[in-house]
Amino acid sequence: MEWTEVNIYTSAEGIELLCAKLMDIGVKGFVIKDSEDFKEFLDNKNGQWDYIDDDLMGLADCETCVTVYLPGNEQGADMLMSVKSMLADMKSADADNIYGRLEAELSNIREEDWANNWKQYFKPFKVGERLAVKPSWEEYSDDSRIILEIDPASSFGTGQHHTTRLCLELIEGAINNGDTVLDLGCGSGILSIAAILLGAENAVAVDIEENAAATAKENAEKNNITAEKYKTYFGNILSDEALANEIDGKYDMITANIVADVLIAMKEHFVRYLKKGGTLIISGIIEERMDEVLTAVEGVGFIRKQVSVKEGWAAAEYTI
Repeated sequence: MEWTEVNIYTSAEGIELLCAKLMDIGVKGFVIKDSEDFKEFLDNKNGQWDYIDDDLMGLADCETCVTVYLPGNEQGADMLMSVKSMLADMKSADADNIYGRLEAELSNIREEDWANNWKQYFKPFKVGERLAVKPSWEEYSDDSRIILEIDPASSFGTGQHHTTRLCLELIEGAINNGDTVLDLGCGSGILSIAAILLGAENAVAVDIEENAAATAKENAEKNNITAEKYKTYFGNILSDEALANEIDGKYDMITANIVADVLIAMKEHFVRYLKKGGTLIISGIIEERMDEVLTAVEGVGFIRKQVSVKEGWAAAEYTI
């Protein structure tokens, strides 16, 4: 499959809003280049770096850019139209030119090149008190931590985004041995796979994108999780009642790292699928919409346990 690389040029002030709007229209992964961030790194590297490649030094003068990768098919074409429409709306509302030129440049790349572009940004890292996340192409060992091996392929969820990290930390604190887990909007499967590695008995993972469900299944296998313990489904439970019925049951934990509007739309499904006294963990929420989402969830009977906010993103833990 070929992919379309879309480079969207903005300003440092425009990054947060642009990324939030991209997520709202279903673009779940992006790469950000920002000269201000790189200059801050140069000013605060504290002697830990004694050599910086010349190619990286070019970031000091680069134009701020958010890069996304869209599949070269009908779905990708529809998403590209949504991106262009969203940029036009942002530009018309930006009378003071705060958010830069808001223009997109496109190029087609092969699937293997797309994968390599991801690899350069994905390194092993620790999350919470018990987990370490690594891609398959990196060597890493730590006897004090559970190693979660994850490859994003074309799906969102390496653990590096603030929403995923917040969810992983909440899962670690709430999971119990033998729990059953429902992962809605599973992406790469990182949340439900982490739950099993931390003690859950089994998990059901669902995503509206077929390749995401396939990637989640592959990542479960990479972590020695059997098909009996980890089942994946492709479809939209909001519109597909047959799928909603197929995954029916009562789960000890539900995770949903999606966008605000979908979380609100799913609130009744959370009630449907969660056991009394179970745990709901939601994220993918920009801070500006946090109150709206939390009010909607609490309006159907959920009881707030805690809310975590980091760098403009929020995650919440509930029970019922």
